[in-house]
Amino acid sequence: MDKETLLTSVADKLKTEFGGGFISSEMVADYPVFTLNRDIICDVMRFLYNDEELAFQYLTTACAIHYPDNHGKELAMMYQLHNLPKNLRIRIKMFFPINDPHVPTITPVFSAANWMEREAFDFYGVVFSGHPNLKRILNMEDMTYHPLRKEYPLEDGTREDKDNSMFGR
Repeated sequence: MDKETLLTSVADKLKTEFGGGFISSEMVADYPVFTLNRDIICDVMRFLYNDEELAFQYLTTACAIHYPDNHGKELAMMYQLHNLPKNLRIRIKMFFPINDPHVPTITPVFSAANWMEREAFDFYGVVFSGHPNLKRILNMEDMTYHPLRKEYPLEDGTREDKDNSMFGR
């Protein structure tokens, strides 16, 4: 199955099965990408896993992304699924506000999502409802911030010892 056919096939099935929860589909860098409402993510994952034709039964990636300029949709979760026998891959995305970072866990479908979701919680503050052991995985428990959010300047603006002309700026 070529990628355009895969895009159309998965989009049609998701629209039929989930209606309003399906937001969009597009081909990004030769990769089928589907944007969904976060409330239906576990049901969508179960559907994609159990569908005989699609059979996306391998979770390659689950990670959070911070888009600070995307007001009302500052945080995103991105999942990459793989059908190993047919060598098909798709990407699922969902966006949500940073002040409401709650997403249903997909651990009932993919047990491997456990640590990936813990990492997203640790570094971005995404809270996975129903997660069996949601706690920080790499950072200290008493940290009050999420270090991979783009909330801090890349450089210290108060430094006087740095000559930007030496760096082409």
